Amino acid sequence: MSDAKPPIAVVAAAMPPRARPSGYPKDLVGKIGGRVKTVLGDVFGLKNFGVNLTRLPPGSASALRHAHEKQDEFVYILEGECVLVTNAGETPMKPGMCAGFRAGTGDAHHLVNRGAAECVYLEVGDRTLFEKVEYPDDDLMILPGPDGKSVYYRKDGTPLF
Repeated sequence: MSDAKPPIAVVAAAMPPRARPSGYPKDLVGKIGGRVKTVLGDVFGLKNFGVNLTRLPPGSASALRHAHEKQDEFVYILEGECVLVTNAGETPMKPGMCAGFRAGTGDAHHLVNRGAAECVYLEVGDRTLFEKVEYPDDDLMILPGPDGKSVYYRKDGTPLF
């Protein structure tokens, strides 16, 4: 982040999407399809939590299904429809609906667009360091590195990058 003063307000849809589609390893990134994230929190220099405007084309997913040990997450559906998949099952999500994912519960979650139209939602999550993330459906986990930042591993402990 530069020392330039952040803007007071922006048109979210006019902000460029994140250049890198995902931090997942190449063999798993295809599972999220054409998801497009526009990182809004960084535009304002927010440090304690992130805000993304995310677009899910038909057939794509918000993420691999995952559960955070320390970070809370929240989503609010703006346009289109998707399905929230959690340990409890599936919940159809429509505009105006929201869901929160409390850290430390082990309830893995993600959104999947099984419809014919794009789904657009806001996602908010904190930026707690020294985070552990579990992916029950995939050979993947995130553990904290020495600096507290996320490091990807296979479930057998093999580092990915």
